[in-house]
Amino acid sequence: MELAGTAAKCLTLLFLLAISVNGDFVEPPEAATSLRSLAESQTRLPCHYQVEEGQKVVQVTWYKELPDGSKEQIITAHFTDGHTEFGRYSGRVRFESSTPTVNSALLIPSTEESDEGSYTCHISTFPNGNFERHITLTVWILPISSLESVDLIEGQSFRVAATCRAVGRPPPRVSWDTELPGQSQNRTSQGGSVSSYYSLHPLRGMNGQKLDCLVWHPALTQPRRISNRLVVQYPPDATISAPTGDWFVGLEKAELACSSGGYPKPQNLTWKWKGGALPDGTSVVGGKLIFGRALRLNDSGVYTCVVKNNIGEGKTEYMLTVTQSSQRSDKSTFDNMLLIIIGASAAALVIILVVVVLLVNRHHRQRNKKLEMELSEKKDEIISFSRQASFRRLNSVSTDPRGQAEDYALLRVDSRMKNSQTSLDQPIYKGSQSTLGGKWGPPGGVEVDELGRPVVWHDGRESMRGGEMDGEKEERRRRVESYLKSSNMSLDSGLPSSLVPLKVQQDDGVGPREPDLGHLRQGDSPTTQSVPEGHEEDDDDDNSSYQISEALTNHFYYSNGVLRPRPHSNAILLHPRPQII
Repeated sequence: MELAGTAAKCLTLLFLLAISVNGDFVEPPEAATSLRSLAESQTRLPCHYQVEEGQKVVQVTWYKELPDGSKEQIITAHFTDGHTEFGRYSGRVRFESSTPTVNSALLIPSTEESDEGSYTCHISTFPNGNFERHITLTVWILPISSLESVDLIEGQSFRVAATCRAVGRPPPRVSWDTELPGQSQNRTSQGGSVSSYYSLHPLRGMNGQKLDCLVWHPALTQPRRISNRLVVQYPPDATISAPTGDWFVGLEKAELACSSGGYPKPQNLTWKWKGGALPDGTSVVGGKLIFGRALRLNDSGVYTCVVKNNIGEGKTEYMLTVTQSSQRSDKSTFDNMLLIIIGASAAALVIILVVVVLLVNRHHRQRNKKLEMELSEKKDEIISFSRQASFRRLNSVSTDPRGQAEDYALLRVDSRMKNSQTSLDQPIYKGSQSTLGGKWGPPGGVEVDELGRPVVWHDGRESMRGGEMDGEKEERRRRVESYLKSSNMSLDSGLPSSLVPLKVQQDDGVGPREPDLGHLRQGDSPTTQSVPEGHEEDDDDDNSSYQISEALTNHFYYSNGVLRPRPHSNAILLHPRPQII
């Protein structure tokens, strides 16, 4: 029987455990939860159990754990009897929902520091049993801060200028925001109270400067600022100012102004004259001493301004000297004279600069003109020298054997060869005993030989040797033509004859020579010597060859296989044009 009862109890427990697994808490989902709240604010402790079909929440109870480990009942709610508050929590707590068995969240409308601790939400269900959630509550207290400022006096020793205090949970942190040279000191006391002191040497320049206190706390997104301005009191300092420094007899509306500093602002201001009462006709309006009449000589003297505040007093003096006449007119006269002198000096300087510029310009013009004349003379001289050089080249024999002498010789040969060719083309005249043609010759003109020389005919030999002469003439003509061809001279080549070289065909080491015929003009007859009638035809032939040989010897020379003309003093040398590359 006992075994049967034990088995029945085990089955019942397993059944209850299986049913309890089916139910679950909506919030908080974890079995243990931590929350944080601020003092004097509403705190919500969540507790919501979701029942399954066939279940029912019978009762909900909130407990708070005490420091000794026991539990203190706060509030309870029954599904039929309603809710009940217990002890010191009566009136301070309540359920969030009007049906606590459905939503069992607990509200604390005004949280206090003593509300901090561990809370338990206990749910009783049927038929599944009891379920709990544990919540730990931390209560923070926002800092309460204050600042106390001290009025300082200039010249005091190093001391506290301001004190900043803050109280909170957890304890806050305090700092200062200022540009004043000083030192801060922090102190922390029980209950989360923090105090900070700022000390410095007071100076009048520190008056009104920023000295703010900053309070830092985890519950604040940014530090809390307590604005403050440092107060430093100091005595006034007086200053006298005058609208003009020209005091003269008869000046109207003359006045002196006294200004003062200091903190707090002085309210008492006094004028004195020579240490006593002010002269008649004067009045004090605010900080000004006004002369209600024209100045007199006896108004001269020392005027004193005295100002006072609760810290001390300050005074200053002004020496007033009244003259017979205004110094401004004398000064204006002097200024006018000075301006006139400066203007005259400037004008003179400008005139001097203009004259200098004109002189320099004139000098440059003359210099340029002189340079132009010299340049023109040089050009004319160069042109003259060039012309003279050209004339000298034309009228003189070149000393260069490689160029000018060769061209000169070729020119002469070319001229003689042209004259020889011309003489060869002339008709032959017969029957003359004179060296001149024309009326002294036969009717057909003067007969000349193949070299252009007039032929001297002898009466006794003409009839006897007529046939032989014709053959000999033809032979000599062929010899001359052969010589001209062998000299490589072309009269119709189109090139200047002075540029055509003369080459001589060598015959047994001695080439034929050309007679000097260049001095004869076309149409002239060469001069020949008279031949005696008794000479034979062989002598005449030998004489002709001798004359040709003698002419070639006197007027030409043989060099490097080329027949070249000899230099002559009356020759004209024409230079060939330079070859353009």
